[in-house]
Amino acid sequence: MFVLALMLLFVLFGPSIAKWSNEEIDWAALGDIQHLGVPSVESGHYFGTDELGRDLYARTIQATGTSLLVGLIGAAMALLVGTTWGVIAGFVGGRVDNLMMRIVDVLLAIPNVLVIILILVVVGRSFIALFIALGAVSWLSMARIVRAQTLTLKNREFIEAARAGGVSEIMIIWRHILPNLMGVVIVYASLLVPEMIFAESFISFLGLGISEPYTSLGALIAEGARTMGYGTLWQIAFPLFFYVTIIITMFYIGDGLRDALDPKDR
Repeated sequence: MFVLALMLLFVLFGPSIAKWSNEEIDWAALGDIQHLGVPSVESGHYFGTDELGRDLYARTIQATGTSLLVGLIGAAMALLVGTTWGVIAGFVGGRVDNLMMRIVDVLLAIPNVLVIILILVVVGRSFIALFIALGAVSWLSMARIVRAQTLTLKNREFIEAARAGGVSEIMIIWRHILPNLMGVVIVYASLLVPEMIFAESFISFLGLGISEPYTSLGALIAEGARTMGYGTLWQIAFPLFFYVTIIITMFYIGDGLRDALDPKDR
């Protein structure tokens, strides 16, 4: 959590010490990027410049914020849609359950990357299209997990007692099913954040992610990989550092939440 807080502080307050904007071009750095574009405090390019002479520090701030936003929104969409779908399927049961879960099975059979690419090609490359694409594939596994937990809970004694007391089905779901699902749902949602960031980074690495002037860590890593042969390792080193740090941090947070909310696994 401390490392994640540092990342958030970097995104929020990092621009205050930046001497260059993320779109501003340092024409002097384009003369000989191998020497003039190196990281330097004097020039104001703390992380160096990219191949177009833009400040990598400012672009890394923007990319880190974008990747974190993608991960959180993708996980939130999975939390909302997947939980709703899974609870309805598991609680209602019967033909409704069979139909809803067969839809999930069909969608799971299609590779996630293919679905994301198709949506981005049809709708166009934008923030909204990216969120729609990630949300379209992120909720499927969540729905199956929630449905399995709901099937276990709906026949428990306290649910039967609520029915005997005249509590409506909707209120049973709201007061008894959902609160007992929150532990599993929160843990899985926290583990979805790095998966969403990884998916977005992979799409951006292929050149199909967020378009200019916006960027993400995956896009910066792809740009840095193209120039590695020229000795400009800083162009890939800084974005890669932030990417790996975020991924590892979120997985540790997910494991910690699992241990805290499910003590029997300790």
